[in-house]
Amino acid sequence: MTTTFEPRPALLAGRLTAGEGVLLDVEDPATGEIFAQVPDLGPDAETAASTVSTAVAAALAAQPAWAADEQARIAALGEIARIIAEHADELGELVSRETGKSLFGGRMEAVKAAEHVAWAAGADLSPELLVDEPGRTVHLEHLPHGVVAAIVPWNAPLIMAVHKTATALRCGNTVVLKPSPVTPVATLRFVELIADVLPAGVLSVLSGGDALGPALTGHRDVAMISFTGSVPTGRAIMAGAAPTLKRLVLELGGNDAAIVLEDADPALVAPLLFRSAFINSGQVCQAIKRLYVHRSVYDAVVDGLVACAEAARLGGPLEEGSTFGPLTTAAQLAVVEELVSDASARGGVVRTGGGPADRPGHFYPPTIVTGLDDDAPLVATEQFGPALPVLVFDDVEDAVSRANALELGLSASVWGSDLDRASQVATRLQAGSVWINRHAGVEAEIPFGGLKQSGIGRESGREGLLSFTETRTIERPRA
Repeated sequence: MTTTFEPRPALLAGRLTAGEGVLLDVEDPATGEIFAQVPDLGPDAETAASTVSTAVAAALAAQPAWAADEQARIAALGEIARIIAEHADELGELVSRETGKSLFGGRMEAVKAAEHVAWAAGADLSPELLVDEPGRTVHLEHLPHGVVAAIVPWNAPLIMAVHKTATALRCGNTVVLKPSPVTPVATLRFVELIADVLPAGVLSVLSGGDALGPALTGHRDVAMISFTGSVPTGRAIMAGAAPTLKRLVLELGGNDAAIVLEDADPALVAPLLFRSAFINSGQVCQAIKRLYVHRSVYDAVVDGLVACAEAARLGGPLEEGSTFGPLTTAAQLAVVEELVSDASARGGVVRTGGGPADRPGHFYPPTIVTGLDDDAPLVATEQFGPALPVLVFDDVEDAVSRANALELGLSASVWGSDLDRASQVATRLQAGSVWINRHAGVEAEIPFGGLKQSGIGRESGREGLLSFTETRTIERPRA
């Protein structure tokens, strides 16, 4: 075992802490070796409950003063944005080491995190005048919920943690944040850098295992939960929140469909489709996971995708010349391997890739599979990895119906030269975000979230900001 970094402290009730000395190993997915350790503040249910109670009590005590001083909140977020931008290289490398994404991808995550904080700092939460008439005025105010529990996934750890935190804090909430036990390092380094910016108790960041999650989401004094993760976990959180009617924002799974129309240029769209499907080795909730291609351009699009896949060079973020990184966990590698094996057994044709790479780390080459029906698990479930099923259609009505058939509805895209026709198809897709001639991307000012089983509520944009508030109307008489 090799450890490159000293153990990173967590932030509990305003104090950087190593806990009781129980450490959680963090793996470098490109090598399979341990490269860092962090405190495990919840190695068992009893310890997790105690840790969470301490953090929530501090957050509850700090929240009224924090909510009362908007200018202090704006100033603090502005300083946090500056610190993240100043340390983007360092934070980005940590993201890359723990997730396996490229150094460029890791740094961009840090840069985007700074942008999200800056956007939140500048957001307008002024009361809105609803009625202005003889005898009365009615204003609408945006009030904080109180203590927010923020739980983030492993695939984009820094930007998810920073975005949820900044948005909640801007609205006057205090936050208890739980990073993924798989990828907590960049988030904890972020906490070290900004710990002195915030009053004690306003933010706690609790690293550790799975026991922390239920202790946090079930705590009676947590008013809101912002969670990004799987549909089953989201359902469990929703059920657990019912007794106290906690407010929820749930960004859950996606099995994004893309439709390539007959007037698309295969040479133009194939590289773009490949990038949209295999970003971060397919470990992005918005990545294309089902590709429907009109029969007239099907062979050319498949050939283009295969060429892109075979040009990819596997390697970790620190390996020169690498263009395609590992999966973040061995468990996710096993999921992809099982889905592709099942696809082959069902008669699917693996055009390239199709098995784990023979090298250390969690590498699986970009894989293109044809010849499957829509009920094959590789098509019907979210593979969250570098294996793309490419399906054929003859009639766009059929493609739209198949794209909408699943219970998930996170995002989708349409590809074609006739933008008016592509737009007409896009309006019929049941997804929270739909793009034309591109796919994927989260921007601070644009709301993001899913339809159907892909979640509740929105993140980003004004809609996402207001998710962290309650509304109150004030009616005032006047002469």
